[in-house]
Amino acid sequence: MSISFGEAIKALKEGERVSRSGWNGTNMWLALSPGVKDLESDKFWSQAIREFGETHGVKTISVLPYIVMYTKQGEIVPWLASQTDILSEDWSIVS
Repeated sequence: MSISFGEAIKALKEGERVSRSGWNGTNMWLALSPGVKDLESDKFWSQAIREFGETHGVKTISVLPYIVMYTKQGEIVPWLASQTDILSEDWSIVS
């Protein structure tokens, strides 16, 4: 059953994975990463962020929720919607 982009976003917020039939790669899907509240500076994900924390006295940082894509190559990357993605009606929930 195909759903709209709005319904796909709602499904992501409910913990589902979603995909589009119009994507070129197979087995690609999206999921919502919940983010992290008050991540301690020694656990900052990149050296640049750790160095910023050290030089500016930032002891914790919160990472807001964001959408990730599982790619055709089997990797996870942050994802942004294209105009085509937003207006498409070929979304589905991945089981």
